[in-house]
Amino acid sequence: MARNYELDDTDRNILNLLIQDAKMPYTEIARKVNVSGGTVHVRMARLEEIGIVQGATLRIDYQKLGYGVNAFLGIYLLKSSVYTSVVNQLRDIPEVVSIHFTTGAYGVFARLLCRDTQHLRDVLHDRIQPIDGIERTETLISLEEVVNRTANLT
Repeated sequence: MARNYELDDTDRNILNLLIQDAKMPYTEIARKVNVSGGTVHVRMARLEEIGIVQGATLRIDYQKLGYGVNAFLGIYLLKSSVYTSVVNQLRDIPEVVSIHFTTGAYGVFARLLCRDTQHLRDVLHDRIQPIDGIERTETLISLEEVVNRTANLT
């Protein structure tokens, strides 16, 4: 399949419907987009094959599962050459749910989910700050998430 595949309006409409509800049946998508169910299936298979669609995820209310602290961590690296090593070690920490290589003050920006502030403290003190290559960290605790959405494709 061509790597430079360009999405058309049908692809965008299919993806936008699935962004709203990843469990929506292909037959319902087909009805809303005015194509056949087979067309939706073929389009989705192609979008998966070329890597645009990379699976489906569940949105979970982690607070209801006992993870009440959503924190963001700015990580200052000693030097940029330690980035890969630091990221590989951060990947092994289950509380780290996303990692970004960034511009600006931080070399790495991560998101953590913890049960409470003591749990966050333990993760920071015992597992993140001892990682070789991390100079220091800055933690921001989210008080409330107001918007959490996937971009609408236009």
